[in-house]
Amino acid sequence: MLTRKINLIVIHCTASRCTSTLTPQQLERMHLANGWSGCGYHYYITRDGRIHPMRPISAVGAHAKGYNTNSIGVAYEGGLDANGKPADTRTPMQILSLRMLLQALVRTFPGTRICGHRDLSPDLNGNGIIEPSEYIKMCPCFNAAEEYKLLIREQ
Repeated sequence: MLTRKINLIVIHCTASRCTSTLTPQQLERMHLANGWSGCGYHYYITRDGRIHPMRPISAVGAHAKGYNTNSIGVAYEGGLDANGKPADTRTPMQILSLRMLLQALVRTFPGTRICGHRDLSPDLNGNGIIEPSEYIKMCPCFNAAEEYKLLIREQ
């Protein structure tokens, strides 16, 4: 039984180049090297579209400082083009798997908000909108809140 209230799903990229591979095991080792108890994300989607459970949903994540207590972290492999610049590098299989995973999570946790990690940046000018110039990170390199807003309406 889940004892924490989930009201947010945060989408991340791993900020790895689309020309390299980052296995779930490598991702886990990277996060352990940061001093975390394991991978900070709850789910990881590799380029082939496989969804890898990484951290139990019952455990608080380590993926979005200040938002971990009530959120689920989902990351996809990639986010940088071949030159190391931020880009939406999701493969068709990743796009499909991410949508299927989010649909299942939204059904399990009704009323959940979906956003990208970048959408949790501070609103520096106080206008109520997190604008690109205010992003601390580009992650996940696409507008997750906009792309998945229909999933929330389908609840």
